[in-house]
Amino acid sequence: MTDTTSLLKLISKHFDVPENISEAHLREVLIKTFEYLVEDDFPKLLQVLYRADVDQYKLKDLLENTEGKSTAEIIADAYIERQKAKVETWKKYSSG
Repeated sequence: MTDTTSLLKLISKHFDVPENISEAHLREVLIKTFEYLVEDDFPKLLQVLYRADVDQYKLKDLLENTEGKSTAEIIADAYIERQKAKVETWKKYSSG
């Protein structure tokens, strides 16, 4: 299980998010944020995804092949998944 505090700390580098927010609420906030970025600030969207190290090829595949989710949902989920992977990697190597 991912440490939510570490996840929030990492995400707060890119976005202004409350400290005591559930992961489900965080996802909703990020979906709304990515909706805005897709529509109104695409260069910032690309910058955020690049800085977060979201795999562009994996994301492209998800966007082309995922049904039943909005573009913003797919991006938010990929972003959160990548941030969780970073937290897990840090935990693995810092406890060692």
